[in-house]
Amino acid sequence: MAGRRGHTEVYRGSEYTVDFLPKIKIEIVVADAQATPAVGAIMKAAKTGKIGDGKVFVSNVEQAIRIRTEEKG
Repeated sequence: MAGRRGHTEVYRGSEYTVDFLPKIKIEIVVADAQATPAVGAIMKAAKTGKIGDGKVFVSNVEQAIRIRTEEKG
């Protein structure tokens, strides 16, 4: 998914530059024991030290249900 850079538009008679950055959203579910190594791997791969590196959110998954079979757990 690519963003546009340096694209100018006119809105209500004023010209402005649209400076979108490409975005990626990744969602993963891992066992508690693997959370810290997974976050570390993501940070190592994604960090550039520049604005827009993003964020990592860590939260609990209470339940997972497979839609096709309705299997839970």
